[in-house]
Amino acid sequence: MLKWLKDLDRILRGEATNLEALREGRIEVPVVGLSFVILVLGLITGSCVGSFAVFRPRGPFFMQLLASTVKVPALFLLTLVVTFPSLYVFNALVGSRLTLLSLLRLLVAALGVTLAMLAAFGPIVAFFSVSTTSYPFMTLLNVLVFSIGGMLGLKFLLQTLHRLSLVSSDQPVFLPDNPPGPGTVPKPAGALDKVEGYTLGKQVRVVFRCWVVVFALVGAQMSWVLRPFIGDPNREFEWFRARESNFFQSVWYTFLSLFS
Repeated sequence: MLKWLKDLDRILRGEATNLEALREGRIEVPVVGLSFVILVLGLITGSCVGSFAVFRPRGPFFMQLLASTVKVPALFLLTLVVTFPSLYVFNALVGSRLTLLSLLRLLVAALGVTLAMLAAFGPIVAFFSVSTTSYPFMTLLNVLVFSIGGMLGLKFLLQTLHRLSLVSSDQPVFLPDNPPGPGTVPKPAGALDKVEGYTLGKQVRVVFRCWVVVFALVGAQMSWVLRPFIGDPNREFEWFRARESNFFQSVWYTFLSLFS
């Protein structure tokens, strides 16, 4: 377990997606070990999200806590299953050297970044679960937290795909704050650092951005399908709710209800 945590730390620091490894078309990510770490981080995140049901005014709802703990890992697993084929096709369109297994490693690494961020936010979510009784506020807080985690994970994914496009050439690539010069040794790039030396073609940028939109939409709607995660204090517990409306309508109505 400690080794797998170190592997996650290497991903967060950008060591697992360094330019040397990418030049060889490989991603140094242990899929099995990192998947287990992601599962644990998902369980931690889910328990923090569901903690609001334990401290609700009408008494603790431990079944909701259990449901939320299980649903958060399921949310990311199902989103991965639904979006992985499209990422492979999109990646092939831009001429990437990544194999199917390497692409899977990259996407698992991106989920590792996302879940690490969400687990880090977990104590904050749990704190507000204890200190407030506002269900709309907790809903919007969790939407915000998951949005931040998702954006960082997708940024990591895009930066790595960007580097893969750049390293298709054998010419050196430098970081923006460490440009080439006499005696200059490029410093290691962080996981979210941009690299300079080449400009991605318009078609490549469009393809990558289109897939990010697809991933975000699928993830958002998947969370709506698997709801509830927090547990409405005015409703009885249920594992899943009937199909109605959509994620974005619900967030908008929740936002309005916060001030009504």
